[in-house]
This record gives sequence, structure tokens and C-alpha cells, in this order.
Amino acid sequence: MRKLKAMVFPLCLLLSLGATMQAWAAIRVNVVGLFSNKAIVMINGKGPHSLTAGQTKQGVKLLSANSSKATLVIDGKRQVLGMGQAASIAAISTTASDSGVNKPVNLYADSAGHFFGSLSINGASLKYLVDTGATSVAMNSGDAKYARINYTKGRKIRISTANGVVPAYQLVVNTLKVGTIVLHNVEVVVTEGGSPPFVLLGMSAQNRLDMNRKGSILTMTKKY
Repeated sequence: MRKLKAMVFPLCLLLSLGATMQAWAAIRVNVVGLFSNKAIVMINGKGPHSLTAGQTKQGVKLLSANSSKATLVIDGKRQVLGMGQAASIAAISTTASDSGVNKPVNLYADSAGHFFGSLSINGASLKYLVDTGATSVAMNSGDAKYARINYTKGRKIRISTANGVVPAYQLVVNTLKVGTIVLHNVEVVVTEGGSPPFVLLGMSAQNRLDMNRKGSILTMTKKY
């Protein structure tokens, strides 16, 4: 009977550690080659791996590709990446005791030194760019509609863009998820039309994060 008890405890410990490791797993994908219906990628720093349209390797599925971009599904999340671009998707297990919420998020610079990632508003996944020059989180009206944001209820303002002064709407979203980080009551600015082409993660979100860059890796940690 004593032997049985001695075996049960390590087994429980191993199961707990396994659940924690599953909760913290992340898939990092770098696009290093693009062709018609074919992409060459690095997965978690290993490879290169050749994917043809419809093929899946290590949780990464290629939907389509051409000479300029690849459409992938990474751990169930759709991502569109160009040559040299990268994405890091946190794979969180809902069965783990620790869900990994509000843990640090790592982003990897693309060939131009930009940091792209995926955020979620109202369950809608949107591509974002870290932009220290943007006062607020900014998005176009198409992305706002996709995220079911009733932006026309916001305050009408005018903002300066590369295309001149344009009308926009300023409002607050209840919850914005940046990877595993959850932020509440975040100021957002929505402009009519298709600009910006992706969400700009501006200072209304960044002010709540510690941003620490080391080489090509940017680590974001929630402050409050």
C-alpha cells in the first residue's frame, strides 16, 4: 500500500507539469520562401519545412500561397504572412489549471524590424502592428465591423494620417486580448475605409505594458 502511494504522487506531479507545459506552449513561424501554392517556413526555429496548399506540419497548415504572401492556420488561428514575416501564437490549454492569462508575450521582428502579432476583440482575431507613434489603438472600419464594434456610437473626431485629415470615431472597448494579455477599457480610434490595413497597437494599450526589446525579440508584460 505504501508503494502505491509513493507512485501516485509522482504521477500526479508529472500530469500537472505536463498540463502546465501544454498551457505555455507557443508556435513560432517564420516565412523564408514563397511560391505558387507552396511556402517554406521555420517552425519554432527548426527547419526549413516545405508546405504545399492544404498540408499541415507541427500545427501549421498552409491554406494558400503566392510569390508575395502565405495564408496559414497556426494552432487554429488564421495568419497572413509575407516574405520574412513571423508570427508567434500562444497555444493555451483550457484543461490546464493555470490558463496562462496575462503572462508575457514575445514578438519576433520581421525583415523590416516591425513587430506584428494577433489580438482579439469580441472573439474576432485581428492582425496588429506595434506602433509607438499612434496615440491610441487604431483600426479601420472593416476590422471594427468584423469585431462587432458599434463604432458609430463613439465620439466623432478628426485625425491626421499620411493621407491627410480624416474623420474618425473615438470609443472604448471593454476587453482587448493581446496574446495571453487581457486589457480592459481600452481607448480605440476607428477610421472609415480600409486604412490602416491592420490594427495599430498604439499607446492606449502600450502604456499598460512593459515593452522590453532584446535584438529581434520584443517582450510585452502587463503592468495593470
